[in-house]
Amino acid sequence: MSDLETRIAQGKGDSTADIVLRGGRIFDLITGELLEGDVAICGDTIVGIMAHYEGHEVIDVSGLVLVPGFIDTHLHIESSLVTPFEFDRCVTPRGVTTAICDPHEIANVIGSDGIRYFQEASRHTLMDIKVQLSSCVPSTHMETAGAALNAPEIAALMGHPSGLGLAEFMNYPGVIFRDPQAMQKLRLFEGRHIDGHCPLLSGKDLNAYVSAGIRTEHEATSADEALEKLRKGMRVLIREGSVSKDLHALQPLLTERTASYMCLCTDDRNPLDIGEHGHLDYMIRELIRLGTPPLAAYRAASLSAAEAFGLKDRGQIAPGQRADIVALGSLDACDARMVMAGGVVVDDAAFARRAVIDPVGRHSVKAPRVTAQDFRHRGNKVETDVIGIREGQILTDHLHEEIPIENGDKSPDTGRDLIRIAVVERHGKNGNIATGFVKGFGLKAGAIASTVCHDHHNIACVGASYDDMAVAANRLGEIEGGFVVVKDGEVLAELALPVAGLMSLDPFEAVRDRLKHLRAAAKTLGVTLEEPFLQLAFLALPVIPALKITDRGMVDVTKFEIIS
Repeated sequence: MSDLETRIAQGKGDSTADIVLRGGRIFDLITGELLEGDVAICGDTIVGIMAHYEGHEVIDVSGLVLVPGFIDTHLHIESSLVTPFEFDRCVTPRGVTTAICDPHEIANVIGSDGIRYFQEASRHTLMDIKVQLSSCVPSTHMETAGAALNAPEIAALMGHPSGLGLAEFMNYPGVIFRDPQAMQKLRLFEGRHIDGHCPLLSGKDLNAYVSAGIRTEHEATSADEALEKLRKGMRVLIREGSVSKDLHALQPLLTERTASYMCLCTDDRNPLDIGEHGHLDYMIRELIRLGTPPLAAYRAASLSAAEAFGLKDRGQIAPGQRADIVALGSLDACDARMVMAGGVVVDDAAFARRAVIDPVGRHSVKAPRVTAQDFRHRGNKVETDVIGIREGQILTDHLHEEIPIENGDKSPDTGRDLIRIAVVERHGKNGNIATGFVKGFGLKAGAIASTVCHDHHNIACVGASYDDMAVAANRLGEIEGGFVVVKDGEVLAELALPVAGLMSLDPFEAVRDRLKHLRAAAKTLGVTLEEPFLQLAFLALPVIPALKITDRGMVDVTKFEIIS
């Protein structure tokens, strides 16, 4: 029989099902009921529920609650600091069976080859990785990236089975002012899914942006902002990453009434946070703890996400749906006891059966060697623009401080928490070095440097010592990128990320442990931030208000211009 006839026969009970889950109760995301009966599975598809079935394999899930697999609606797998294969092994056992990713981090370093790497990897992972096509490489004209993707390059990547549409359109001024290149990209995807990215946009500007056919938004950081976007037809994705933590602000908005139009995402979450707290499972637990009805939380995590992205084959435990199933001890605990992805039980044996493809983007750090003198900050007036960190957000404040000029330099002032920040171009394009000031690290000595530097991924460095900044930046070239903590000329901790300067080749457990050492080393410098490395990375993203820095200088994001 054909696959179609086989599915029908097994669903009717005329043939023995491939797999039967027995003894659990199904949490129905339409009615909120707990349904009794077996779950029959044929291949990768659910074919029967609420009845007794015979199966070639019967899995006992007695006492457990069955929910649909979770869907992360927006993330950059590169920001997990591991390859797609290790990300799969890290989060699929927690119930994440679909990840809708934007590989623009690696695309900013090596271009189309980076996206093709993710497309090919998606064929082999247990979780279903959907690869959106990156819309803004680079994110703006105010930075130097390693590659550029215009409409012809994006068009050449279309048609892959993993594709859903166009990834987050960060250049919102390009949309509302009808930039010709932005229009070309949008026209490629007219009538298809286009992800949004428009922090703090409102009023007629938001109307214009949504009129372009952009339907999702993960940058809302307040309930009022999210509510306006919901009212204007956008699906709001609640984000809880390692730096951007919006769950508490948006939780009051998530009810059984709004849940059909709200989803969950992580954007950027590293293995240490996943190990200590969780992934989407953490978000679900926390939402319920704060008072969100379980039906709303689980609907946002699966069914609403599937509907938002046109994935009609998942989001429910029902006949004809993809067999993405999470067996939980309880809804409140969201504690995955067994996970099935596409009809495959997620375990060590299943991971071992995967084919793993070779990494790309090796030897991508081509920065000039720097000296302490490169980090001096020249100026002819004491009034100084300073980036003000908001912990738990990627939004920053545009501060103004008076910093004296001595010997032609404005020096870091750790007593006022005014430390040097610099961005060094590392793609071998021009060797730019830009310097400025940042407040909020609490750093008293030494330096921290990283090649994870959104979205251009040049070298970002903060420090109280120019000598240590030079050691840290140069060390990144020696280890093919990553994170480095330096004090008194000595490397205290480091994590090599040789895949495009973004991802490790090690297991996620090793990356998690090295992140612990890095955080501990950063604290010895006086750093008070919980996640200093990704917080540093976002200080160079010139599409998030209000003040940022790239290799071309300090950027006033509100005016969308480099400060002269």
